[in-house]
Amino acid sequence: MDTLIAMRSFARVVETGSFSAVAKEEDTTQATISKRVAALESELGARLLVRGSRVHQLTETGQSYYERVVNILGEIEEAESEARSLTTTPRGKLRVTVPTMFGSLYVAPVISEFLATYPEIQLDLKFSEKMLDLVEEGIDVAIRLGELKDSSMIARRLGYDDLILVASPAYLKKHSVPQQPADLQRHNCLVYTLSERGTVWSFSNQPADTAVHVVGNFQCDTGFGLMEMLLANAGIAFMPTWSAAPYIESGQLVHVMKDYYRRYPISAVYPQNRYIPLKTKCFMDYMEKTIKTDPVLTAVG
Repeated sequence: MDTLIAMRSFARVVETGSFSAVAKEEDTTQATISKRVAALESELGARLLVRGSRVHQLTETGQSYYERVVNILGEIEEAESEARSLTTTPRGKLRVTVPTMFGSLYVAPVISEFLATYPEIQLDLKFSEKMLDLVEEGIDVAIRLGELKDSSMIARRLGYDDLILVASPAYLKKHSVPQQPADLQRHNCLVYTLSERGTVWSFSNQPADTAVHVVGNFQCDTGFGLMEMLLANAGIAFMPTWSAAPYIESGQLVHVMKDYYRRYPISAVYPQNRYIPLKTKCFMDYMEKTIKTDPVLTAVG
C-alpha cells in the first residue's frame, strides 16, 4: 500500500463526504478508494470511518488521525510547491470556478492565451452561479463578485464594478423613465435571485433611506436570463456595468438614474494555507491584469 496516496484519499473522503466524489477526482473507481481507506485502517489497526449509505462518520480515532493527516499533507504540498516554484514553471491541474456570465465574457476569452503562456497547466473550468464549497469540490480558486462573508477562505481583490439600472428604450417609452428610487416601485423590476439584496435595492453612494423594495413578474438565477428579458422590453434590472456596457453603447439599453449605483468588488478566493501554489498565483495575476486593463472596469471609480 502507498500510505501517502491512501492518506490523501482518506482526507478527501472526509472533506467531500463521498467515496464516489473522490474516485471521480482521481479518475478511478469507488471500490479503489474504499480499498485504500480499508487498507489504511488495517495498517493502523483502528477504524477511521463508520460507513453509511449516504453519510460517513469519523470515529474518535478517525477524527484525531484526520487532523494530523491534513497537517502532514499540507507540509508535503508546501514542500512540493516550493520546489516547483524554484523552476518558475507552473504546472499541474488547476480547478477554477467562475460565475456563468462573467466567466463567459471575461474569463473564457483569455483562457487560450493563458494556457499558451503556461502550457504545463491543465485547466478545469467550472461555470456556476452558486457559491461552491472550494474544499469539498477540490477547487483551487474561485472568482467571486460582491462582498465576501466566508472567513475560512483567503480573498485577493482583483478590481471593482458597479451595478447600474438599465432598461430598453421601448420599455421606457411605454412606462416612463424613473428619476429616483421611489419611482422604481411603479416599474416591472427584474430580479437576480441569488443576490443577497433580493427585492430590496440599495445604492452605494446614497443614504440608507433611499433603499427601495421593488416588485416585478420575473426573477432568475443567471445574468443571461435577465439580459434576455431586458432586450425583450420586459422591465428594469440592476446589471453589472461589464455586462450592460455593450448594449448601452449600441442603443439597445439605456442607463437610467445614473446617480444611483451599487459598487462591489471582484475577488479571487482560495482555501487557507501557508502557501499559494504557483499555478494558482499565475492564474490570479493573469485575471487581475485582464480586469485592470479592461476599459469598462477601469472606468469604475
